[in-house]
Amino acid sequence: MKSPSAELQPETEPGIATAEQGVVVLDGPDGLATTMTADAAARTGQSLIDAAAIARSQMPGSNDA
Repeated sequence: MKSPSAELQPETEPGIATAEQGVVVLDGPDGLATTMTADAAARTGQSLIDAAAIARSQMPGSNDA
């Protein structure tokens, strides 16, 4: 098990999404795995893209902040 301070560190490895039998499977680091409908996966993907853009603008040295 990770220490509490390790849990606060953001993951740097991306998850891998695949389509299997009509559902999307997302496999991530440390055994993370989930399945979603195609619609839920598309909405999650867009939400991740939107949040990543905001997070990048909040990083030190960003010209967008």
